[in-house]
Amino acid sequence: VQLVQSGGGVVQAGGSLTLSCKASGMILSVFSGNDKGWYRQAPGKQREVVGLMSSGGSTNYADSVLGRFTISKDNRKRTIYLQMNSLKPDDTAVYYCNIGGPSQHWGQGTQVTVPS
Repeated sequence: VQLVQSGGGVVQAGGSLTLSCKASGMILSVFSGNDKGWYRQAPGKQREVVGLMSSGGSTNYADSVLGRFTISKDNRKRTIYLQMNSLKPDDTAVYYCNIGGPSQHWGQGTQVTVPS
């Protein structure tokens, strides 16, 4: 199983970006039956939770992104998404997707840069 991320880049403050994370080689029951999440790590800081989605589909978000970021999924495509709106320079980080919790599957990371 591999989690392959795409969609990062440079975006101006106030802009939007969508990250994707495709679970290659993961069967549907494993994909749909596991918790999913997005994390990020800014330079010089520890990795932090951006948002989590339970296997049942409920979501919760870090206070810093609440109301701006949205996690969604497409079971048929085995893909999770992170829609990021109203981006701020503080959102600059490497973003990682995860399926199954921190001890399980991780994406390779993708850089998001919001210049100040």
